[in-house]
Amino acid sequence: MVQEYQSPVRVYKYPFELVMAAYVRRFPKCALIPMFVDSEVINQSRSKDGSVLVTERRCTIDVDAPRLLKRIAGVEYLYFIQKNTMNYRNRTLHIEVHNETFSNRVTVREFCSYTVHPENEDWTCFEQAASLDIKSFFGFESTAEKIAMKQYAASIKKGKEIIEHHLGELQEEGITRIPRWTASTECTRPTLSAAIPVSAGGDEQAGTAELVAGSPDDKLDADYIRRYLGDLTPLQESCLIRLRQWLQETHKGKIPKDQHVLRFLRARDFNMDKAREFLCQSLTWRKQHHVDFLLDTWERPQLLQDFFTGAWHHHDRDGRPLYVLRLGQMDTKGLVRALGEEALLRQVLSLNEEGLRRCEENTVVFGRPISCWTCLMDLDGLNMRHMWRPGVKALLRIIEVVEANYPETLGRLLIVRAPRVFPVLWTLVSPLIDENSRKKFFVYAGNDYQGPGGLVDYIDREIIPDFLGGTYMCDIPDGGTVPKSLYRTAEELESEENCLLTDCIYKTANIFKGTPFEMLIEITEASSVITWDFDVSKGDVVFNIYHSKRIPQLPKKDTLGAHGITSLGSMNAQLIDKSWVLGQDYSMVEKALVCREGESIQGSHITRWPGFYILQWRFHSSTAGAASSLPRVDDVLASLQVSSHKCRIMYYTEVLASNDFRGSLSSLESCQSGFSQLSAATTTSSQSHASSTLSR
Repeated sequence: MVQEYQSPVRVYKYPFELVMAAYVRRFPKCALIPMFVDSEVINQSRSKDGSVLVTERRCTIDVDAPRLLKRIAGVEYLYFIQKNTMNYRNRTLHIEVHNETFSNRVTVREFCSYTVHPENEDWTCFEQAASLDIKSFFGFESTAEKIAMKQYAASIKKGKEIIEHHLGELQEEGITRIPRWTASTECTRPTLSAAIPVSAGGDEQAGTAELVAGSPDDKLDADYIRRYLGDLTPLQESCLIRLRQWLQETHKGKIPKDQHVLRFLRARDFNMDKAREFLCQSLTWRKQHHVDFLLDTWERPQLLQDFFTGAWHHHDRDGRPLYVLRLGQMDTKGLVRALGEEALLRQVLSLNEEGLRRCEENTVVFGRPISCWTCLMDLDGLNMRHMWRPGVKALLRIIEVVEANYPETLGRLLIVRAPRVFPVLWTLVSPLIDENSRKKFFVYAGNDYQGPGGLVDYIDREIIPDFLGGTYMCDIPDGGTVPKSLYRTAEELESEENCLLTDCIYKTANIFKGTPFEMLIEITEASSVITWDFDVSKGDVVFNIYHSKRIPQLPKKDTLGAHGITSLGSMNAQLIDKSWVLGQDYSMVEKALVCREGESIQGSHITRWPGFYILQWRFHSSTAGAASSLPRVDDVLASLQVSSHKCRIMYYTEVLASNDFRGSLSSLESCQSGFSQLSAATTTSSQSHASSTLSR
């Protein structure tokens, strides 16, 4: 398995020439890096005008590995070849590193660059990327991989101090600026006249000389990560940056906020593959149910305002938003009977969305990362009425949705005045709660929450609610019993069973290998517009549009529905008869489009002729990509497929009159997820001359 690393952008508030002068001082060996034994120049060349210097070095590395492993491998040191390309004119240094030792068993690649900050020519940026692929290593592949990554992470952390150390030496010597290179005065490089060496394994990492925010090209810089996301290890930083890059490539526009991406990584212990799949499923869910617009569009029913006994209440001692819930005073049975679980779920989702917003606000207010909130839950009054099975069932389903889409958002749950019936409820709900979340639960029975070791350890005494013995008057509804006159009928409740946010215009279809999913659309007027919007949630598919003057043979149970649309994918029936000849019985009106897993496709086709149009999604087999330091997005998506012979799409189609086309596009765009700002590219069908716009 290939291990990868990508650094954030490190920005130095020092000119490029001064940073290079500090950089060269750590060669041929550096006391700050004991593992870097020695280095020697093996090749060097300079351009005619002297603006470009290329230097190759062999570096000797002493890896901190078990003595037995070194004996088995038969080596004491490892050797790396480094190639530096210094461009004095452009003020850049590009570094390439690869291993010479065990090159047939292990592949190590490293790429580093020092460049001028695009917004301030007196600042310098540093970036680093690396990959490690251990093919075979005497049966110790796993051990060697762990040792290598541990050594690499340590060298990165240590390397941050090197430039800062040598910059300090230069300042002590009175050197604060070095003239830039010019074609007429090559000698203006007093400290760089010798070969510019590089380090192995990340030793050329930039130091911490006052890192600043605002990195170029919308990349993450180290100061931004520390200020808004917290202290991450180098490998954790790498996971965040790589997952963020992957999202930028696949979503072609606005991506989730970095805090949101980081939560999914933490929930999967920074396992890239698991976090990627987890996040993609959540993004699809958010788009399907328009969760990004929930705070702006959903109005809480008056019944919830009167009987839902919870509210946001200042913050805890760590600056986390604090939510107080008097569950024991809430008539959960009455709320479910009167509103149904759909409204309760929307209420919980809106609270989670509000919590995310408050975390961002508190991050700014307190000047440190706030990524989760605290919940204070009062169970006084909890009884067997709360054990009503439909209510518990609704609670379990809501927990499942929250756990799947809001990981690592609960920082602490303080449960006070837990009655004897609480263990029964806990037994039911605890299996659905993530183990990391369960560790954040603190349960107090009776009055144990009062005094030292209780609430005052986590919440300022001044804001402890009055109903818990504090002095602060909380603006929380008292709850009470929901009048039975407000209950919904049994038929209404039954119709909503197994329905969580299902008032969605999208439908789901499965595509199997050899059996396409097809939709038949009858067009009676030329210039009508066929529009579509679909997400590929699993596998890769090929999307085609065909036209035929003949009506395909429909199964007996199938008839054309509203707007002349019918779908046949669920019946494994094909509209295009095997005897039909392409170009005679039917024609392709749009170029086939390969759609990858995770992509969102929007498009439209302006029809030229009346007749029957067939929208077809076929299974597509991805081909293996060429090897590279970073995985191809297509290959990563393909690797996430559970079954290699099944794809799944979530789709929506509509037929519009030409004069309604512009207005409908506006309504379609309003359904887009806030996480996916789609860009458009226009193509033209050569067969029908109808225009079609596709958005990914």
